[in-house]
Amino acid sequence: MNSVTAYALRLGDNGLVLSQRLGAWCGHAPELEIDLALANIGLDLLGLARNFLAYAAELEGQGDEDTLAFGRDERQFCNVLLVEQPNGSFADTMARQYLMDAWNVALYERLTQSTDSQLAAIAAKAIKEARYHLRFSRGWLVRLGDGTETSAQKMQQAIDNLWRFTAELFEADDVELALIDSGVAVDPRLLRQPWESEVFAGLNEACLQVPEEAAYRTGGKKGLHTEHLGPMLAEMQYLQRAYPGQQW
Repeated sequence: MNSVTAYALRLGDNGLVLSQRLGAWCGHAPELEIDLALANIGLDLLGLARNFLAYAAELEGQGDEDTLAFGRDERQFCNVLLVEQPNGSFADTMARQYLMDAWNVALYERLTQSTDSQLAAIAAKAIKEARYHLRFSRGWLVRLGDGTETSAQKMQQAIDNLWRFTAELFEADDVELALIDSGVAVDPRLLRQPWESEVFAGLNEACLQVPEEAAYRTGGKKGLHTEHLGPMLAEMQYLQRAYPGQQW
């Protein structure tokens, strides 16, 4: 697998896994409007994932986005660890979403300038949706953080629990390093400053504290995942694994 394929694949996996997590809220969100909003954000991310995975399949010359989504095992997924964390409470989901949305906006703004025309085109579509997602998740971060004593406590705890997984967002590995100089990939190390600028401002507006614990959990991009991804994939892939190649 060449580096461009691997890069497209990991971006697709981020969207696929996070969309699956958000889809689990359908019918369970605290309000009907929020239920629909989370479902729509999940569909946006799923569409983004399909674009990246279809491109990866095209580069490999075999299969399609469905083959990559349903035919790979856990160790073959290369999403960052943050997106696979469980939904937990509504505060947990919004904290996870906000941390990822801030990163996605910073990433896709820069990926629109990629020298790979297909990656740039996907990013140009993605950035419009990512900016809306960020407005939505930051809005809830502030409502809950600057809300009641209970909502503020839950949101602070959610941010604290997820903070450890944010280090991976800014870690450059061999795949990215091979593509940065040619302008194909975005250097993730350059995303820290815009991400921190957004997140620190958001937490301040929400009357929440930036966690003191240093972020340290990594490995997702190398296929080393937490215990949460396997069960989610088992549920997501069950039908295609049980009845491979079926169409309806």
